[in-house]
Amino acid sequence: MRLAQVMAGARLGGIELFFERLTPALAEHGHEVVSIIRRNPVRAAKLRAAGVEVSELPFGGYFDLLTWGRLRRLLQGFKPEVVIGWSNRANRFIPNGPWVRVGRPGGYYNLKYYKDCDHIAYTTHSLVRWAVEQGWPRQRAHRVPNFVDDPAGTPPASRSSLGVPEGVPLALAMGRLHRNKGFDTLLNAVARLPDLHLLLAGEGPEERALRRHAANLGISGRVRFLGWRQDGPALRAAADLFVISSNHEPFGSIVPEAWASSLPLVSTAAQGPAEVIRHQEDGLLVPCGDAGALADAMRAVLADPAGAAVMAAAGRRRFEAEYSRPAVLRQWNEFLQRINP
Repeated sequence: MRLAQVMAGARLGGIELFFERLTPALAEHGHEVVSIIRRNPVRAAKLRAAGVEVSELPFGGYFDLLTWGRLRRLLQGFKPEVVIGWSNRANRFIPNGPWVRVGRPGGYYNLKYYKDCDHIAYTTHSLVRWAVEQGWPRQRAHRVPNFVDDPAGTPPASRSSLGVPEGVPLALAMGRLHRNKGFDTLLNAVARLPDLHLLLAGEGPEERALRRHAANLGISGRVRFLGWRQDGPALRAAADLFVISSNHEPFGSIVPEAWASSLPLVSTAAQGPAEVIRHQEDGLLVPCGDAGALADAMRAVLADPAGAAVMAAAGRRRFEAEYSRPAVLRQWNEFLQRINP
């Protein structure tokens, strides 16, 4: 199938990283794929190294006539059967034509950006239900999940390089440092666990406030702000526990990433994690914003290594069955055949 992947997202982010994984995977699976992206030399180089044809456009404001015209010409020249628009901005620029249009939102975004799409593909059933509640036709709303890479065999990052003492319990959290991620709640929970150290990997507008909050709690010496990292598998291999503290999380690839690393998982019951995690089987769920409950769950996992190992093994099985590359590519191919038989 001839596929055009159009991405106008941010430099960093979960949906952007999955786009970078899926696009070459679809090409390797036999599809003829081109990618048209917002100017990003690093992303373009990564896709070209994987053998994917790349065009870069500005994807600016409403009066960016250059992108309007060049995108139309690129699509008319390639003649795709399906065009997948990633992010609101991309779908605003994609023209209608003799192709099936698919929107791939990263969350609960206004459907006005997808009004010209033939189909919309979300990561979770709860997002599909939400779109239908907003008036989107049920037969044109689909759940097609993300896959994460298998990190099996990745050596752990050395604790000394991270500034963490050997032998202490170590939790890992990852994500954009934004209020939606609830990292203030996580810091409050860490303050209740005096032996626990925390790695916080990510960057964003709340970093200064979070550093100040950690200092006010007296836990700065036990919290490492790592910035944006490219070595997630090595960080997960070094940790004893993965924690999600989000107040709002549409899906969260970090859930299957933790499962893939056979890492015990504690999460708030935000939208995406609450849908996919089976409480007390492959993870523990606690109420959003409840630092006490989050601390109690983390303490329970650390106090029961045997139980934590059983839970981590169940998570690994979920990854292999539902969120591994083969499992998800099978679902993407079924979806593409369904919308363009």
